Amino acid sequence: YADMATCTRSLWKVFAGCQRQLLRGGGPTSQTTPRNVPIRAFAAVKAQKKDKTEVAEEPKKQKKVINDENRHKPYGKTAWVPVDDVHILRYYPRTIYEAAEAIDMLKNFQKLDFTPHEQPVYVDLRLNMKLEKKKKVDPFISTVHLPHPFKAGMNRVLVFTEDAHQAKVAMENGAAIAGGVELIQPILDDEISADFYIAVPDILSKLVPLKNKLRKKFPKSKRGSVGLHIPKMLELFKTGHEYLVENECYIRTQIATLDMPKEHIFSNLRTVLLDVCSHRPADMGPFIERAIMASHTSEALWFRSQDVLQPEAEKVE
Repeated sequence: YADMATCTRSLWKVFAGCQRQLLRGGGPTSQTTPRNVPIRAFAAVKAQKKDKTEVAEEPKKQKKVINDENRHKPYGKTAWVPVDDVHILRYYPRTIYEAAEAIDMLKNFQKLDFTPHEQPVYVDLRLNMKLEKKKKVDPFISTVHLPHPFKAGMNRVLVFTEDAHQAKVAMENGAAIAGGVELIQPILDDEISADFYIAVPDILSKLVPLKNKLRKKFPKSKRGSVGLHIPKMLELFKTGHEYLVENECYIRTQIATLDMPKEHIFSNLRTVLLDVCSHRPADMGPFIERAIMASHTSEALWFRSQDVLQPEAEKVE
């Protein structure tokens, strides 16, 4: 019986192996016969990269400009003009004053606040520096002769010239120092200093070592500090007022003191604004975008610069 059982188990193993073989290959196959592997009759679709140029750019959202001209009140505000003297500023449009009215308000602020009456009066301008074809006005430095100077003393002016006669004329017309290349080393050593430096054209090439030292004060023809008419240059720079463009488009400068008469402050303001507007073509539109006036202790008052720039004849008409 033991031999019969062994033979039966061996027979069942053979049958099981044959069944597995039949299920795999579909029939009896020899070990040397190659196995049929299914062949894919199509190629895989290659992922196509999207071309950046073909992707449609989303249009930029433009800021919606609301015209308040015919509205009963400005958009987002309570009313055009506040009813009470005390109100919240953000609920009403900003008040823009006439220049003469702003000067009167600054004087009244000084009386109400008991602040010094000799405090300085400043003007803050924001300029439109754009020109044609994406060009811009270069930041500039200018010196203007105010009709009513507010400084007590004269500016120290140094004149560079190698001509003895020109040096003598410069000293007679109020120059603090006049000389040639011998002044270069004392200036580099901080032994000599001045508020303004002017020069004749012949000596300008010899003053190159002073460019890094003087920087914006270095004599330049654009600023009017290089020329042959020494008395005329001295007249400008001895009592002249200098201002410059900062942060690409801002001018912040003093124009007067609060104890000066109203007419004198207005005249100085008009002189500065006219000189500023001379640095850009008039046909390009308004050069001054925003104008603010303030004293040392008062609040800032916005004023209309275009009214100051108008000739007196047009105002009368």
